[in-house]
Amino acid sequence: MGDWAVVIPVKRLAVAKSRLADFAGGHRPDLAFAFASDTVSAACACPEVLGVIVVTDDESVAALARSLSALAVPDEPGAGLNQALVHGAGMAQDRWPGSALAALSSDLPALRPVELGAALRAARDHRSAFVADSDGAGTTLLTSATVAGFTPRFGAGSAAAHRRAGVVELSALDVPSLRRDVDTSADLAVAVGLGVGTSTQEVLRILCAAT
Repeated sequence: MGDWAVVIPVKRLAVAKSRLADFAGGHRPDLAFAFASDTVSAACACPEVLGVIVVTDDESVAALARSLSALAVPDEPGAGLNQALVHGAGMAQDRWPGSALAALSSDLPALRPVELGAALRAARDHRSAFVADSDGAGTTLLTSATVAGFTPRFGAGSAAAHRRAGVVELSALDVPSLRRDVDTSADLAVAVGLGVGTSTQEVLRILCAAT
C-alpha cells in the first residue's frame, strides 16, 4: 500500500463539462460521470496511493466513489475548487494522519495507474510539486508533503500560478495520460487515442450508436 492520499474534486454533473454540450448533447452529464469514474478507478488502482477522497455534492458521484472504496465527502464550504481541495486535504489527514497529499483533476479518462505512480514517486523528492496539462497552462496533479504546505491554485493559468509560488514542476515526466484532461471534443479525441477507461468507452459507444 502506498503513502499518498489523493483528493479528487468532482462538480455536480448537471453543470459539469459544459464545453462538451455540442458533442455529447443530453449525454454530457453521463460523459462527465464516466470521466470521473475512470479517473477515480485509476487512482484507486495505483500502488502508490494509500486512499482516495472524492469531494462532491453530486450523490451519484458520491455513490460511485463509495463503490470504488474511495471516501466521498461533501463540497465544503462551497466556495470553489481550491477551497474544496483544502477541505478534502483536511479530511485526508484526519483519515490517514501523516500521509502526503495529492490533488488530482477528475477529467482524466485515459489515466493509467502506472503514470500516476511515476509522478507521485518523482514528487517525493519535493515539498510541493505539480504536473501541467498537455497545453502547459493548467494543472492536473498537485502534491504536497504536508497538509500545512498544501496550497492549491487551480483555475485559469494554474500552472503559471503554481510556478510563481515556487512549486516544482515535474516537466521531464513522460506521463501523457496524466496530462490529458478533457474539456473539448478535440481533447477527448486525443484521450481516445491514448486509450480511455471502460466507463468512457461505454458512453462513447452509446453516442456513436445514436448518430
